[in-house]
Amino acid sequence: MFKKKIMIALAASVLSATAFADVHEHAAHPHWSYDGAEGPDHWAQMEASFSTCSTGKNQSPVNLTNFTKAELAPIQFDYKADGNQVLNNGHTIQVNYATGSTIALNGQTFELKQFHAHAPSENQINGKTFPMEAHFVHVDANGNLAVVAVMFEEGKANAELEKAWKAMPHEAGEKVSIKDSILGTAVMPDDKAYYRFNGSLTTPPCTEGVAWLVLKKSVTASKEQIEKFAHMMHHHNNRPVQLVNARLILE
Repeated sequence: MFKKKIMIALAASVLSATAFADVHEHAAHPHWSYDGAEGPDHWAQMEASFSTCSTGKNQSPVNLTNFTKAELAPIQFDYKADGNQVLNNGHTIQVNYATGSTIALNGQTFELKQFHAHAPSENQINGKTFPMEAHFVHVDANGNLAVVAVMFEEGKANAELEKAWKAMPHEAGEKVSIKDSILGTAVMPDDKAYYRFNGSLTTPPCTEGVAWLVLKKSVTASKEQIEKFAHMMHHHNNRPVQLVNARLILE
């Protein structure tokens, strides 16, 4: 029975290609934000397609705690240094990738599309909030999503992240091409052990079926790097943690 529960939890990580488009595109939807009348408490009322933001039972982010032991296969990273565009989409700073960077998990291959940041962190680990969190967004050939989350502590500057930060666009909607391409794994810790849970997009329409892979080890970014990002956004950009409900948090 326990093994069956684990398999159900892992098999539930499915997301359509249509929903993946919403990771990038916000123009077709009402304006939303992280506070006030357009903040997370009101997302579900802004448009019918956003209703999952309040009705969903597998929402992200969460406080990762009460872990269930499982035999999690290692994430096999095959990243190229091809992060070649930095976008300010009005909600975050995002690094877009050319084709060719992938992860493989349990025989399933996902291509890296982009990574972006949240400050402070969206997910928590045992109740701890981190100064910043990066989400590496991947999609497979069928449109299923897998997000690798990396937590940042304040400390030494992150040299690979700085390649994007020094090109950070100031205006929402602005894109900047960069010559000094970014290697995603160079932003991450060497130890890629992770927690896994089934969740959702953390922005409207909050579509569920996303496989979340949260690295256990954190990396550092300088105080200046964290503050530069927060200043560029003009506000926090983290959705509050959601109820875990009946989900398993695997480690």
